[in-house]
Amino acid sequence: MKTASHFVLAAAMLVGACTSGATPSDAAAATDTATIDANGAQPATPLADAPFTVQEVASFNEPWAMTFLPGTPFALVTEKSGKLKLWSERGAPIDVAGVPTVAYGGQGGFGDVIAAPDFATSGTIYLSWVEEGSGGTYGAVVGKARFDQSGAPALKDLQIIWKQDPKVSGRGHFSHRLAFSPDGQYLFIGSGERQKFDPAQDMKANLGKILRLNPDGSVPADNPFASEGGVTAQIWSLGHRNILGLAFDGSGKLWNQEMGPKGGDEVNLVAAKSNYGYPIVSNGDHYDGKDIPDHPTRPEFAAPKLWWNPSVSPAGLAWYHGDVYPGWKNSLLMGALSGEGLIRMGVDGDKLHKSDRWDFGKRIREVEIRSDGSVWLLTDGSDGKLVKLVPKG
Repeated sequence: MKTASHFVLAAAMLVGACTSGATPSDAAAATDTATIDANGAQPATPLADAPFTVQEVASFNEPWAMTFLPGTPFALVTEKSGKLKLWSERGAPIDVAGVPTVAYGGQGGFGDVIAAPDFATSGTIYLSWVEEGSGGTYGAVVGKARFDQSGAPALKDLQIIWKQDPKVSGRGHFSHRLAFSPDGQYLFIGSGERQKFDPAQDMKANLGKILRLNPDGSVPADNPFASEGGVTAQIWSLGHRNILGLAFDGSGKLWNQEMGPKGGDEVNLVAAKSNYGYPIVSNGDHYDGKDIPDHPTRPEFAAPKLWWNPSVSPAGLAWYHGDVYPGWKNSLLMGALSGEGLIRMGVDGDKLHKSDRWDFGKRIREVEIRSDGSVWLLTDGSDGKLVKLVPKG
């Protein structure tokens, strides 16, 4: 078990971390690492004192991810049980036809949805979901399709371009988060270690990794392990646990957040070929109480830029560069599931600062930024809501 001295030491070294969604703590997140107290906890700001009000605009059944479609008044929202919804401010969400069959259960089902960089001309979207394999195994897949609105909204020409390899038993830690590089040339995929620990360090598996692909699913020739072939060639970084957010900042740096074990939720600055240490190191511990060595004990592994213990169970990550909310420019915004709120982190080059945390009293599953600079959230669960943050004043 991590003691108070661990937190003080970690604060002094300016490192950070995250939690597991299996049995997360409801305790508050830590404050800025420069002023962290002995137990690492600080109450979140009540929503009544936030610089925004919360406007509910739509309801969904277990929403998981969303994306605003560029140049349109629409957004697409995935529901974990297998539906894709088209939403606009003009009416109730409607079903999109042509979606894949998903293996729904546990943490599995429909996952992420993002628009291709050339969506305005191609109409292409990318989706992730879980499929069943043989012998009671499961794995995440990523597909691309054309979003057709010539009649009733539908996906056309759906094709799978990537799969978790190997498929394994269990229904946890699929991750399957997606992000395109700012230049639109590369697709990044977060692939969880599927609660199997060791695959995160196994170079012959693409579990517990962040992968970098071309938009068609092929491997870029300049990937750090491209010469190795197979799934190894896909790997951009390794030693990850359960990646539930990927976001590029304004200078093109890639950030990810991931749930740690019992404690140890973290945000990382992702670099090619870097190893983030799981399950060899973590600022959390195993759920059975067994200790995991802290990051400072193994400096050869890349340490997180921020971490939380007690856990907040991060979900969703977005880069904010607008002017709608004073003081938010150049921030990362992250949802919290067990932490039931929204967390803002200021970005200063390769440093990250815990800046604000607001208590929504609801699990926040997704964070998205509209082109007008407004922030939108999805709350979790069977009565999930799409909400807009409206600045006060």
